[in-house]
Amino acid sequence: MDVAKGLRPTYGHSARQEMQRFIPGTAKCLLEIGCNTGGFGAALKATRNIEIWGIEPDPDAAAEAALLLDRVIASPFTDDIDVPDAYFDAVVFNDVLEHMIDPWAGLRLAARKLAPEGVVIASIPNLRHVDNLEHILLDADFQYESHGIRDCTHLRFFTLKSARQMFEDVGFEILREGGINASWWNRPVWQRVAFRIWREKLDDTKFQQFAFIARPAPSPSSGHE
Repeated sequence: MDVAKGLRPTYGHSARQEMQRFIPGTAKCLLEIGCNTGGFGAALKATRNIEIWGIEPDPDAAAEAALLLDRVIASPFTDDIDVPDAYFDAVVFNDVLEHMIDPWAGLRLAARKLAPEGVVIASIPNLRHVDNLEHILLDADFQYESHGIRDCTHLRFFTLKSARQMFEDVGFEILREGGINASWWNRPVWQRVAFRIWREKLDDTKFQQFAFIARPAPSPSSGHE
């Protein structure tokens, strides 16, 4: 993909260990959207008995993932994709929603693929991460990069508040959320002091991403509490 200054996205083969703990232990069948080369699913399969499908639009990455997962479809995640409805205990978006033109539609489609009691798990880059704020404020700039929060292929940007709002807008309820990939403890002294003094205002800036577990909100007549 050609972008400004010739940048191209660079994504390694990763198990995303920080996201493994968000997968429910009861999940027996999982669909990963944007599975890349299958590192996340392969790591899960190494530790539990689980069926994993992957959706990956890059054909080369999809071919690698197909060697590791139960089924991989080389395609964008669209309404006409050959994936059964009401089948999966979990649908996973590991840093994928921000690459979609319409992530709200992606979540609505994921809801259709969920079995009863199924959940969506997502990690979403945090626009308010301290490194990004520092770049914007001190450099007075927004330079795209080959990966990370300012990834050259990101189409959407989220804060913790706006990510929560996205789930609410599509009729989901968030069951669990948490910041991941924090590195505040090795910051300059002035930053660590600021984190302590303005904890409520700055706590979310410590994290590169936020992880969510969410499900379609039950209707009042469904019997759920």
